[in-house]
Amino acid sequence: MPLLRRFGRPGLIGMAARTAVVAGTATAVSGGVMRHQQRKADERYEAQQYEMQQQAAQQQYAEPQYAPPPPAPAAAPAPAGGTDVVAELQKLADLKTQGILSDAEFEAAKAKLLG
Repeated sequence: MPLLRRFGRPGLIGMAARTAVVAGTATAVSGGVMRHQQRKADERYEAQQYEMQQQAAQQQYAEPQYAPPPPAPAAAPAPAGGTDVVAELQKLADLKTQGILSDAEFEAAKAKLLG
């Protein structure tokens, strides 16, 4: 029997086959694009995580920033009828540095104030 060949539009089976090839190609391409996009997103995420870890490590090993110490409390006022011990000690120290008082005299006056 002679082989009949059809010209023009493809038959039903030909159309189904062509549709299957087109659909399969589209699925493969879109899957490849999605995998590529996912891989790029994963790389960006890993790079961000690495950067955050590096910053945390730098902060951990950086010299700590200390706040300045709070101001010293003011000297307590002298009790009523008493003397200001701190001021007297400063006066004695000034006299000693000027050479007016010797070490022994300074120690004796200091003991008298504190005792």
